[in-house]
Amino acid sequence: MKTVLLLYFLGTFVSWPQNQSLVDFTKIQAVVYPDMEKKEVSGEVRYEFQLLQPTDSIYIDAIDMKFSNVRLDGEKARFSNDKKHLAIKAPKQLGNHIVTLSYSCRPKRTVYFIDNAKEREPQVWTQGQGKYTSNWLPSFDEMTEKTELDLTFKTSVEQTVIANGKLTKAESVGGFKYSTFDMQRPMSSYLAAFVIGSFEKKVMKSKSGISIELYHEPKDSLRFEPTYRYSKEIFDFLEEEIGVTYPWQNYKQVPVRDFLYAGMENTSCTIFSDQYVIDSTAFVDKNYVNVNAHELAHQWFGNLVTEVNGEHHWLHEGFATYYAYLAERDLFGEDYYYWKLYDTARTLKRVADNNEGEALTDPKASSLTFYEKGAWALVILRERIGDDAFRVAIGAYLKKYAFGNATIDDFMEEAERCSGKDLTDFKGQWLENEQFPWKEAKDYLTKNSSVSTFLAIKEFNKTGRKQTEPDMNKKVWTSTAPEELKIHYVTEFVGEIPDSTLYKLIEQEPLRVRQAIAMSKPEISEPLRTVFESMLQDNSYMTQETVLFKLWQAFPNRRSNYLDALNGVVGLPNKNVRQLWLVLALLTPEYQPNNKKRFYDELNGYTNTGFNFEIRQLAFQYLFQIKALSDGALINLFRAADHHVWQFKKSSRNLLRELYKTDEGRQRLNALKPRLSAQLKTVWELILNPK
Repeated sequence: MKTVLLLYFLGTFVSWPQNQSLVDFTKIQAVVYPDMEKKEVSGEVRYEFQLLQPTDSIYIDAIDMKFSNVRLDGEKARFSNDKKHLAIKAPKQLGNHIVTLSYSCRPKRTVYFIDNAKEREPQVWTQGQGKYTSNWLPSFDEMTEKTELDLTFKTSVEQTVIANGKLTKAESVGGFKYSTFDMQRPMSSYLAAFVIGSFEKKVMKSKSGISIELYHEPKDSLRFEPTYRYSKEIFDFLEEEIGVTYPWQNYKQVPVRDFLYAGMENTSCTIFSDQYVIDSTAFVDKNYVNVNAHELAHQWFGNLVTEVNGEHHWLHEGFATYYAYLAERDLFGEDYYYWKLYDTARTLKRVADNNEGEALTDPKASSLTFYEKGAWALVILRERIGDDAFRVAIGAYLKKYAFGNATIDDFMEEAERCSGKDLTDFKGQWLENEQFPWKEAKDYLTKNSSVSTFLAIKEFNKTGRKQTEPDMNKKVWTSTAPEELKIHYVTEFVGEIPDSTLYKLIEQEPLRVRQAIAMSKPEISEPLRTVFESMLQDNSYMTQETVLFKLWQAFPNRRSNYLDALNGVVGLPNKNVRQLWLVLALLTPEYQPNNKKRFYDELNGYTNTGFNFEIRQLAFQYLFQIKALSDGALINLFRAADHHVWQFKKSSRNLLRELYKTDEGRQRLNALKPRLSAQLKTVWELILNPK
């Protein structure tokens, strides 16, 4: 809990080494008022700290904030503000002290005001990791600063507030609601979070008695069960598998609109993308299970024990990914687990073979490295030291560094101590090596799973012996063969499977195998037409989307039939089936000619800011491909080019640049420029006329 101070020296703030800390902040209490109309945040904060050694000033991270009424132990304090840090003249006496202050700010990041959705209540939510909570709360950006954080939020009476810790009080005063949340244990302030909006919740209890609060927007009540399916099972499994009691008072999960990532593991309060709010049909295509387990695992690995800095990021993402895989194994079986590892191993091998491999100790490594290679490192570590020693080491590590920080060496020391083994070779091979140890990974998989059958078939088919020994491939289609083996076999060898065999497989095999055939088969021949048509009714939106497009391409004279079959189907949260349907309906001259304008308007309408960015992104792509972007959609494209989700922003800017390369596109965009707002004209100049 020793703070990493910023020492003002020769006009520059520099990090003070942790072992020379002069101040220990123990508690932050704040009343925070997010003003949705002005998109501003203001509040009052009280800090409790101990002065351990004499110093000139104490420092608090604060981005572009204004301060007033800054007091030290009740007296007016001398302070300075460089728009990045608040520096307060330190007291002369050592021991316990209190700082209080009022502040206001207009956050440029970290707090996101989502208020433009049609027929949906506004939302405010935060994302602190990598963005800094100090944009909305004067706090501490360093992960090594751990403090108890108790927050009260001032909102309108109708709004629901979700935040870290336990809601201890909610009262109405002067037309506002004050919601107070208590955190009993210290945490890093980058994990402070809140969500404000219109939500309902259901509460369940874990086997150990922890309250699990699961939120949803009122319109999504029928999607609650498939969205949160297995949530209690995941919680109970992880608590038992990790062997350390869940460390916080309760656990909350809340989906929000236009979130930056799949999910974020704020202490006791996971925020995730509402693109995982699904119905039962979508569950087979895109469910929340892995993200659910991954973010929950972070409550131990990242939140309870936090890395010292980016060099030790494996301790967060590798561990969360690994335990999420274990949770999926518990739910879906051994083969699901091993085949998922096989897929990631192949990707890691391909990247390494292209000389793009990275060490897990590299703070600039990619997500692929930290997540997937990190998970593989734990798979192999457990294999080398054994289940019992691995579990003991995990427990010892979490208990020793609980509510504090750790390094990779700290964890490896516990692994060596608990196993009695020298792990120098493991560390060099799996953590410090830029290559992916494919041979050891392959040996592990072939020893434990049906992956060995698949690899043997691949090797067998390379030799040309399949012409004289065809029964080798038939091993895949026995009644006892795992579904994952069949899926991977189809994906790899669909071009070598006769249509007559594919016809029987589509008739006989379960949903996910049928989906693999639909996605892998490049073209549909007449002998397969009827059986592919049957897949238009499969309980999978990805299958329906894929089959609709391929049938529409292959059989022009039956296009109207296929469009009729899926008319009204929306699909995944990004409206994948509906948007493809609109495109194909527009491109089929004979289909409902009197409704073409309605189809055109609907597709262009999905580019509006009221829709989730994933819906808008797909609509922009389709409209660009069929050259049907309306002027309104082009204006929306400029708005998208300034969006807070960087992937969406990047793709939108790329589309604008591609349009501008053509004579017609350049003329349209130039003619559109005078109609843009001042802000969008700035975006226009930045993208299309960079200096």
